[in-house]
Amino acid sequence: ELLATKSAKVAALLKENSNADLYYLLHDIPADSETFDLVARFCHGCAVQMSTENIVPLICLSFYLGMDENHCNNNLLSKAVTFFEQTVLPSWNEIIKALRSSEKSLQQTMQIGLFDACLQAMIAKASDNPRHLGEPIIVSTDKGDDSDRPNAKRRLFALDWKEDLTTLSLQLYEPIIYTMKQHEIPPTYISASIYRYAKKWIFHCNNGRETMSIYKRKSQRNVIETLEKLLPHGRELLPCTLLFEMLRCAINLEASSVCRNGFEIRIGKQLDQAKVKDLLILPQGYAKEVQYDIECIRRILKVFYSNYDSSDASGFITVAELMEEFLAEVACDMDLMIDSFISLAEMSMAAAIGTKRNSDGIYRVIDIYFEKHAYLTEKEKEQVCKVLDFRKMSPEACEHAAKNERLPVRAVVQVLFMAQLQMRETLARTAYDDDKSEKEEEEEIEVRMEMEKMSIKVKELEKDCCETKQEITNGCIRQRVNKGK
Repeated sequence: ELLATKSAKVAALLKENSNADLYYLLHDIPADSETFDLVARFCHGCAVQMSTENIVPLICLSFYLGMDENHCNNNLLSKAVTFFEQTVLPSWNEIIKALRSSEKSLQQTMQIGLFDACLQAMIAKASDNPRHLGEPIIVSTDKGDDSDRPNAKRRLFALDWKEDLTTLSLQLYEPIIYTMKQHEIPPTYISASIYRYAKKWIFHCNNGRETMSIYKRKSQRNVIETLEKLLPHGRELLPCTLLFEMLRCAINLEASSVCRNGFEIRIGKQLDQAKVKDLLILPQGYAKEVQYDIECIRRILKVFYSNYDSSDASGFITVAELMEEFLAEVACDMDLMIDSFISLAEMSMAAAIGTKRNSDGIYRVIDIYFEKHAYLTEKEKEQVCKVLDFRKMSPEACEHAAKNERLPVRAVVQVLFMAQLQMRETLARTAYDDDKSEKEEEEEIEVRMEMEKMSIKVKELEKDCCETKQEITNGCIRQRVNKGK
């Protein structure tokens, strides 16, 4: 009867049912004991201690029980909503705390509009100051370990500590980030928040593939697939190393091909910023017969070449050097099969197409591979050497290869042949230059003699011209004298 004075729902149940049936009718009230205790205190006239942590469940329960002004003046619902509007909505930190407390009654929170109210307030605050999402992760070309860290000084001297969105469940985090993308919050801040969410909920929680439960594995797979959909597309929003970290996570969790391809596309757009260790990707399923995911690297390379500005050759050179360093790294692997090595070598050679790089780097990694795999037959070595372009080897590399006992005989013969051709071309070019210089000297002498002859002829013509003029002048004078006589 006491609860019915404040609750329209309980009053209606009392009117329609006997006291004995009320237990069955109220057993499914959507609230925990602490929240219901606050309602009971309010019904007894006691002061209710509202806080950010209990206000959302309290509003949900008072709304469910019908504790509004239509049933009773100064009722609990209006008091709780006023506290929510005055204390929670104006503050970013309080909104995050309130949303965390709403996860047990999430469906009802969304139905009665509390989540939308929080979301709109967060969008307004993030539009005014996107650092509410956390500091963006700096993309640096420096190869040091500090290049992927946020600005430590700014975080250290921040005036007020911000509650982090990454503490929310995926059910809350996904619609918040999706709406922020629609309202054009800067993608650098959104990308940084998404990476930190993956770091908190996947990287730190993953203690190994073998010990992970099926439920946890499925949950983490759902997280990485959702984050990939939310992650903005664009170059240099996240460092390449962090994108590779997320790609490895997607592979390990056996995420969908759409998810993995999404990370590969983002990586391909900025592959020139990657490091060698980033490319050491194990294939899905950890198959022992395949040491590295060659097809994945091939797809990433294809994305790079289709998106990179061809007018800037520096990126192509950087990727060509990266592939050679990567090949030198994997060539030391004793378990690397010959087919895998050849495929990687072909990709490395393809990366150098369009640049003025020689084949010395490929020759070096082939030599490393032969040194670590001494059991290879002569035929297998010849198969490996087919990827090497002997015409692009420097004279120093040719000299080393000619004395290299690890190379197959046919390859050594090709090196000697190419060295001989290079020597012939050099000699022919030198002789041609010498002949050319001699001819130029002879031509200069001939031109000089012709010039002197022309100069003499010009002087003779000038002399003849003067004499002719004198004769014409004298002839005219005689004619005048004769006419006068």
